[in-house]
Amino acid sequence: MTLFPLLLMAASSTAGEEQSGGALSLLYTMLPFILIVGVMYFFTIRPQKKREKKLKETIASMRPGDKVMSIGGIVGQVANISDDEVSIYTSGERTLLTFKKSAISTVFPRDTEVEG
Repeated sequence: MTLFPLLLMAASSTAGEEQSGGALSLLYTMLPFILIVGVMYFFTIRPQKKREKKLKETIASMRPGDKVMSIGGIVGQVANISDDEVSIYTSGERTLLTFKKSAISTVFPRDTEVEG
């Protein structure tokens, strides 16, 4: 009968030692995944957010007369800007097209020539 309590004490003392070692083992197991997520953030997510922020600022500062390109590749000159829409003239016939501001992918500086 005295053997059973001794076995319980031995089992509980080894379980406590394994728990403290288990936390360190878990940290070593998770460390590569944490590093991978950190590297992905600094090389993919952060630069993409910077580009999106710059594009939003460029679109907000867009004025009539600027040359733009839509996400579909249509190049034209801004004719009118409303709340969330942009009207552009395209081609020699001065065809008027209206897009959402979110459909503008590039705003070209006024002094550049655009091949389209």
